[in-house]
Amino acid sequence: MGRRFNVISATIALSVFASYFSFAQGQQQKSGRLGGSFDRHNNQFRSPGERRGPGERFFQLSPEERQAFRKNAERWLRMNPEQQKLLRQRYELHSQQLKNEAEATLRQSGLRLDQNARDQFEARYLQERRKIERQLREQFEAKRDQELPQLNERLKKEFQSRQSTPGATSTSTPAVSVTPIR
Repeated sequence: MGRRFNVISATIALSVFASYFSFAQGQQQKSGRLGGSFDRHNNQFRSPGERRGPGERFFQLSPEERQAFRKNAERWLRMNPEQQKLLRQRYELHSQQLKNEAEATLRQSGLRLDQNARDQFEARYLQERRKIERQLREQFEAKRDQELPQLNERLKKEFQSRQSTPGATSTSTPAVSVTPIR
């Protein structure tokens, strides 16, 4: 019963996420943009009539992206409405910040582009920006994973030496998770 409930809950969460993001994408296109959308898997643009549904887009994701999506959906289900609202606001703020950076990059380049080319430029900027941020995050995580065993050994030695001194009392500390929340 519990496992079945988790599968159903995850499916509902995936649907909510997919519909939320497709709704957000639809709002962007209705807000005065001409042209279609960028298909990041084929590195091509689609005309407005070629839009894909949320389910089809989900299966276009790589296995790693699907797994991350599922984890995020499960986290979303565990959030209360205030946390969900806060997360939406942070997402909108981050999206607007990235859009502003793409526009600034376009201005600094000195290019004069029509609206369709501007949209393509913005989509490519965002795609490459995500790739850079993913690479940096992976490098950071690899470096952290490399240095954590050394930290653990140092702390172990430090606290073992305190424990072995006469008259020292041991105090327990709560366990701390070193896994980041994504």
